[in-house]
Amino acid sequence: MPDRAAADSLARSLVESGLAACVQVLGPVLSTYRWQGHVEQAGEWLCLIKTSAGRYDALLRAIERIHPYEVPEIVRFDIAGGAEKYVEWLRRSLTASAE
Repeated sequence: MPDRAAADSLARSLVESGLAACVQVLGPVLSTYRWQGHVEQAGEWLCLIKTSAGRYDALLRAIERIHPYEVPEIVRFDIAGGAEKYVEWLRRSLTASAE
């Protein structure tokens, strides 16, 4: 996200809507990337979003709708394992938001 306020707003929207159990906002980070044939640099705020595989498609659509960038960075990492209590909390959080 381009600034902290936008990142915080995205995080709150995703958690309140039940699409994410947790969003961590990290930054600022300096991103160096190629855009439209030029190397660019920008300060950005990274959002780590925790959700379930079943909510991923809806989460993706929500981010694309909310995000101000033409091409937001959205990368999916499937959880192969984790602390049992944390993974259970994640499941419960997403289940509770669906009720």
